[in-house]
Amino acid sequence: MINALLLLAALAGPGSRDTLPVVTLREALQQAVRLDPDYVRALGLLNNAESARRTALLVFLLPTIAASADYSQLSTQQFNIGTGSAANATGRASIDARYELFTGGRKFADAKRATADLESTQAGELGARFAVALEVERDYYGVLGARELYDVAQQRLTRAREALVTARARVVSGATVQSDSLQVLLEVQRAEIGVLRSDATMVVAQLQLGRRIGRGTPVDAAPLDSLLPPPLPLSLDAAVMQAVAQGPSWRQARANEHSANLQIRARQGSYFPSVTLIGSLGKFDDKFFPTQTTRRSVGFSLSLPIWDGGQRELAIARLQSSRDVARAIREDLERAARRDVTEAYTTYDVSRRALAISLTGVAVAIEILRVQQSRYRAGAGTVLELLDAQSQLVQAQADLVQARYGVRLARAALEAMLGRRLTNDPDRSTP
Repeated sequence: MINALLLLAALAGPGSRDTLPVVTLREALQQAVRLDPDYVRALGLLNNAESARRTALLVFLLPTIAASADYSQLSTQQFNIGTGSAANATGRASIDARYELFTGGRKFADAKRATADLESTQAGELGARFAVALEVERDYYGVLGARELYDVAQQRLTRAREALVTARARVVSGATVQSDSLQVLLEVQRAEIGVLRSDATMVVAQLQLGRRIGRGTPVDAAPLDSLLPPPLPLSLDAAVMQAVAQGPSWRQARANEHSANLQIRARQGSYFPSVTLIGSLGKFDDKFFPTQTTRRSVGFSLSLPIWDGGQRELAIARLQSSRDVARAIREDLERAARRDVTEAYTTYDVSRRALAISLTGVAVAIEILRVQQSRYRAGAGTVLELLDAQSQLVQAQADLVQARYGVRLARAALEAMLGRRLTNDPDRSTP
């Protein structure tokens, strides 16, 4: 695996990186949302739900209409209602309309269920949009973080080479033993491997960002500001309340439970009689397009299903089980709301404080390295102390990179949970 990454980094090369297309975070968010399969699926479900709701409302206004035509050749003459005499052929064309006057509340329940399903798919579409935005930000910050870690690895290699020159000069002058230069040489080799690995990681991250926005080639990310992100504009209690009230997952769970209840109510309407208004217009003749005789009829039908072998009761029992599952999901989400929101909220708060500490940590590590370099050149320090100071600086810089983008990712995760942006950043668009 490592060999493959190193080969990928070598093929990419530093020269080709300068020619990579660069996208901003806003552009990446706008381009990725229409390409993600999960979001496309959620958008399709939303369109279907909107169509289902329109259909459920139209049944209150329009009857069902069916038109038919038939023509038959007969072996023996028969009386033809169109011609009023015996004929060798019959032709009939009709149009029938049926309007359900009373269905035991089924139509009302179906209309309300379609509205609940639409609300569920709207919440699902919103959740899918924010989920895509979260993944885009993850990939975008992955590119920026990989680039900064590559710079850290390059700085480590530069310092190691400078230390090697100093160590060899001290060995030649007799100020120290040869093992010092060997220790530093080992650090140089490790730094070179670190550069190669960081370069390979950056290439993979750029390819992932390119894939996310619909390209099959590496894409670079435009830098973001390095300012400390502001505190969240709402308290933890307010975040919990907003999550339960408008968070996509909670909205979808409530809508699904409501829809399940309405499905039961619609099915229970089959215990009541149904009344249907029927109208028909027919034409009869001995031709395929009849014109001779026209008959009209208007009436109504009354239907009362009494027993269908228990299928009605079985269907209701299954719907009740589905309703119980939907209720359990909704109640579990509501119970977990404080825990889940608290985790996301405190992750942002802790990451923000960790970023401030990491900034101080890098400054301290730089000063420690400067002191150790001076002491080693003066012969007052050992090469192990110098290498340890260099290692501390590399770790501090890596922690800073992780904290810088970790706080942004934590904010995006909380926003995905709440279903709204918490800050008006110019570099991010609302998904």
